[in-house]
Amino acid sequence: MAEGAEKPLVPGSDRAPDCNIFRSSRIQLNNEEAFVEMNNCLNILGYGHALRQKRQEFYKQYDASLAPSGFVPSLKTIIVGSKAEGLSSFFESDRDHIAVTNIVECIEAGFEINSISENTPVFRMNTLICYPGHCILLLERGLPISLWIALSENALGQVLLSSTAYVNMHKLGGHLSQGPVLNERAGPSLPIEIGHLKNDIVFALRCHCPSILQRWAARSRHWPPADIVAMVVSMGAFLAPVGFKDSQNKHNEWRMCFNTGETELIINLNDTQVKLYVLLKMIAKVVLQPRNKEITSFMLKNIVLWLAENNPQSMFHERRLFFWLRESLLVIKSALSTKTLPYYMIPDRNLMAATGLTDAQQQTWIATLTEMIDEGPMIVRRLPKIRQAIICHPQPLLWYTAQKLELEIILLEMAKELPYISGNRAEGVLGLLFQHGLTWRVVEILNDVFENMGYTDAHNLFDILDILNRMFI
Repeated sequence: MAEGAEKPLVPGSDRAPDCNIFRSSRIQLNNEEAFVEMNNCLNILGYGHALRQKRQEFYKQYDASLAPSGFVPSLKTIIVGSKAEGLSSFFESDRDHIAVTNIVECIEAGFEINSISENTPVFRMNTLICYPGHCILLLERGLPISLWIALSENALGQVLLSSTAYVNMHKLGGHLSQGPVLNERAGPSLPIEIGHLKNDIVFALRCHCPSILQRWAARSRHWPPADIVAMVVSMGAFLAPVGFKDSQNKHNEWRMCFNTGETELIINLNDTQVKLYVLLKMIAKVVLQPRNKEITSFMLKNIVLWLAENNPQSMFHERRLFFWLRESLLVIKSALSTKTLPYYMIPDRNLMAATGLTDAQQQTWIATLTEMIDEGPMIVRRLPKIRQAIICHPQPLLWYTAQKLELEIILLEMAKELPYISGNRAEGVLGLLFQHGLTWRVVEILNDVFENMGYTDAHNLFDILDILNRMFI
């Protein structure tokens, strides 16, 4: 089929604009070479399939090592977000955790309560008075004594579980008060720092909502295949302790989340779709620079998932990466213009609702996106990582990247035995080094990088470990 013969379906759009492929400012390339070069750049920067898979495998084992204790004995801790997706390196970005309690269960309206153990307290989800994707939790059976501080009564005398009180209960409960540095709450999460390592923890509840997942599963789609759809349905859902921002009752509301299922979906995107997501995140962080989460990685993830669902997989290949980047920017522009972006799992929930987007910010971003769309593939000049990879000397870049990727794989292999790296990075990695036989290979790599940076003075082990910190920021 000729390039561009198929018309892609994107949220809020029924047109398929052409894409002008760029010629590199460093060397003259034909169209195919330009696409291949961009794909190679992303591989070199650590976004290739093999390394992503290695990271994914590590964090699955990491999750298993935390069960059933984690931060608190009654919680099961699960890594989600970019770490679980394999899209960030060992020390890069925060680690996103969901800490799920086994004390209570939550069920949607119509769910048979007798399928839950009679010794387990049960809350029933009331979605009728909430914004789509949110609910109030009303106690239906039992009395969870350990949660008494988060319980209250509504005007009808019904016992409900307050989301804000639930977060505060964990914040003040003592298990986070020693060791980690606890920062101000951010949405449903409690950010904590363990040395230089940053963790975002969402204390969530397990949610049984088969009808919602079945509505998602029943949609007509090109992707994902039936076995992945079934797997996502089997993973169920969670309730995160955060309400809709514009709701008068937000302190009592909970938000439905499908974190583990969404991780599975991202893992099963093809290589071009994953790299599209990576480029969009770079654009948001470096070019748009949202200050108050008016545009988030989660929104960009939803755009990629919608594109994957609505278009044949055969249309997503490396020679069309810039085409899909342009399509995605058009979707973002449309979402900003209309302040509308449906949530992939629950389309009635608008991800652009109550984001605090101002008219001035909206106009600025729309103008910026228009410029970027007109630039075509030359947009990569705006992305420092990509720009540097294209214009720098190939051999030093390939050498450095090979050292960095080998080092990350070694660290992942060593860290499998340790669920946490406590203290600062140097101390944590030092502990790993002295417990494993790969110690000297790590030191050799770091020493080579140190010397290739032009340092000739004598240096000690902590100088070398400082290089490690800087390599993975």
